[in-house]
Amino acid sequence: MLVLTRKAGEKIVIGDNIEVTVAEIKGDSVRLALHAPKQVKIYRGEIFEAIVEENKQAATNIVPDALDSLLQVKGQTKASKLKLPEVK
Repeated sequence: MLVLTRKAGEKIVIGDNIEVTVAEIKGDSVRLALHAPKQVKIYRGEIFEAIVEENKQAATNIVPDALDSLLQVKGQTKASKLKLPEVK
């Protein structure tokens, strides 16, 4: 982990196209301005963690009957005979 000290108005550049500017410092809060291409997804840490957890839950809640019907359309075997990877 890289730890940097910056004052209000100072910048950090990540790669060729991401710029982080310290916009304001008030007490214990720091306001950051992020400039990045539209295709770069930027999330607050707690939101990103919630998305990861939701994706894990979605991956573990596979309904075998629904999977069987999808596989039958493709001419595959039953889901119960497949070795699906374990999601951690």
